[in-house]
Amino acid sequence: QVQLVESGGGLVQPGGSLRLSCAASGSRFSINTMGWYRQAPGKQRELVATIATGGSTNYADSVKGRFTISRDNAKNTVYLQMNSLKPEDTAVYYCNADIRVVLSTGAIRRDYWGQGTQVTVSS
Repeated sequence: QVQLVESGGGLVQPGGSLRLSCAASGSRFSINTMGWYRQAPGKQRELVATIATGGSTNYADSVKGRFTISRDNAKNTVYLQMNSLKPEDTAVYYCNADIRVVLSTGAIRRDYWGQGTQVTVSS
């Protein structure tokens, strides 16, 4: 059906930057809202940012002014530019997309998740 594949995580020093990418692949699908979530060790998964098809965005208070979410609808890809990174940003980052898929039996709409990419902010 549809897969989300993330890239761009890694190790960065405090104050540094990283850019995450997430591309959706498959057939006969359309994407609504896309977003990024993160989960730190011992904590619940939390919203980082979302972006609607038309481009409206929503951010967690903890990342406002530092992170920027964007998307390329032609490439079915969402990005997360992360600047001024802090140790507390360390987590596994997951891509999420609200996708409508056309099947032989009809259309379904559900959330899809990427496999996660590790972001570590440390000196």
